[in-house]
Amino acid sequence: MDVGRHPKINLLAYSEVEDISGYIGNFKVKVRKKARYVDEVECTSCDDCVDVCPVVVPKEHQLGLASRKAIYIPFPQAVPASYIIDEENCLGFNPIACGKCAEKCDKNCIDYDAKDEIVEFDVGSIIVASGLDVYDPTEFDEYGYTRFENVLTSMELEILTGPGGVTKGKLIRPTDRKVPKSIGFIQCVGSRCESRGTAYCSNICCMNTIKDTLLLREYYHDIDCKVFYMDIRAFGKGFEDFYRRSKALGVEYIRGIPGDIREDPKTKNLILSVENTTGNGIEEYELDMVVLSVGMVPRKDSNSINKLLTLQTTSDGLLMEVHPKLTPIDAPTAGVFFAGCCEAPKDIKDSVTQASGAAARAASILSKDKVKIPALTATVDDDLCKSCGICVKVCPYSAITIDMKAKEPAKIIEAACKGCGTCASECKFDAISMKHYNDAQIIAQIDAILEENPEEKVLVFACNWCSYPGADLVGISRMQYPTSSRIIRIMCTGRLDEKFILHALKLGAPIVLMSGCHPADCHYINASLKAQLRIEKLWNKLERKGIRPERVQFEWISASEVGKFVKTMEELEEFRKSVTKKEIEETKKILSKSKK
Repeated sequence: MDVGRHPKINLLAYSEVEDISGYIGNFKVKVRKKARYVDEVECTSCDDCVDVCPVVVPKEHQLGLASRKAIYIPFPQAVPASYIIDEENCLGFNPIACGKCAEKCDKNCIDYDAKDEIVEFDVGSIIVASGLDVYDPTEFDEYGYTRFENVLTSMELEILTGPGGVTKGKLIRPTDRKVPKSIGFIQCVGSRCESRGTAYCSNICCMNTIKDTLLLREYYHDIDCKVFYMDIRAFGKGFEDFYRRSKALGVEYIRGIPGDIREDPKTKNLILSVENTTGNGIEEYELDMVVLSVGMVPRKDSNSINKLLTLQTTSDGLLMEVHPKLTPIDAPTAGVFFAGCCEAPKDIKDSVTQASGAAARAASILSKDKVKIPALTATVDDDLCKSCGICVKVCPYSAITIDMKAKEPAKIIEAACKGCGTCASECKFDAISMKHYNDAQIIAQIDAILEENPEEKVLVFACNWCSYPGADLVGISRMQYPTSSRIIRIMCTGRLDEKFILHALKLGAPIVLMSGCHPADCHYINASLKAQLRIEKLWNKLERKGIRPERVQFEWISASEVGKFVKTMEELEEFRKSVTKKEIEETKKILSKSKK
């Protein structure tokens, strides 16, 4: 409500972002402001329209445990505090079969002919705070969530015990509407499991359960609470004391997840079979209610947000930051920041902390007239550019534009360019060059390395962010790898043009290795995957020419994988010894005859 009243904040409720273009400091955002069919300024929330509405549907805010009318306020304290008509269920649209709410409204706030409105903004920075969804346990029903009425989720328990809920804060058992005498909480439902939900810990579930047990014991002194868990993760400030307080009040914590749950047909009680790993035995518990402590999963509609802002996700589907330790708030797209659970599961305290950081980072951009960027961007030679559009397709940051109709040369948006070099490597006409990592500089390094005794060397192209620091850490860790390796640093594996590899083979290199970040850790969103596709095409080309494709190697090595780097270099050294001088000379002849 404070946000809604703030003079410098434009709050667009019941709206959806349709398009985002531009770059840091110059984003253009298109928003569809959906028709509410009720004048939000004139509406006084008098409830007269609700009283006459004949349509009743499940209430989303309370997970279907309560109902609402077709004209409704989404949730308590919604901003603006005016009604919305549910177009899908309302009977007032063409053909009009009802219209009772419009007749009842004295202020004439209801307009069935209202249309969606498109609003456009120019903004300097964007904060993504799209959150996560709650795991739906109906996917795997081993705990009887769809079969037994007395099995609830932790979210449904919140609604039952909340003062604004269905029962006005009174806890009841769904089957007989009586206060339950015993409740069991099953932890990690939808979390920490490869086959069900997600493999990661959802962070909040343990403490949420502990909070619920404390509230239940405080208001219902005789209620028996049991918590079935794998591990209690109370790692926040004061959380361990919170956990001990719950145990002190008589809450029983049983280390073991139920493997079977069944219902007594007469009493509707639930019988759980649990392997108690502390007592080393199978135990059974009869409970009035069971609460599934559900975790958090990525939003189903998150792909639309990712495409709008060119964001990258981890293997778990969570949004990936530029660096998990050094820049945990920044998105790979400059000027975009994360707040809350969209980046990873968080409790309220951590969400507020990250939101404050995101606001500060956004403010730092808005307070400046210009933005400083590293001098590693791409440049286009207008005379060589054929306006083919390949560079536009491969750029991870949408930093290149081309007017295909006018056949104008490609244009680089320097503020958006990160210097990965993928565009320069993919350009077939050598129209794109990189500042400080241009072709001539890299070719010169290859020439210098292979000037003498090239057959004794392994040429390594290493990514600046992962593999090169990994090689550096080998020396710091006082580990050794074969001295035959010669490393050329490039900003990203996306920068590695096949002509660099062919040039090295033509000069007599027995083996060429391209090493970079794992795809999920790529500093440039998906540039490393583009490089992998390029290498796979090169392997086919070499095989057709009669050159062993094994002489061009590709490996994912992160900055922390020191052992993997050493092992890879040792394996390549052994392989180098198997490449004969005759094979190297034959390769030189083949490549010398080949056209560029």
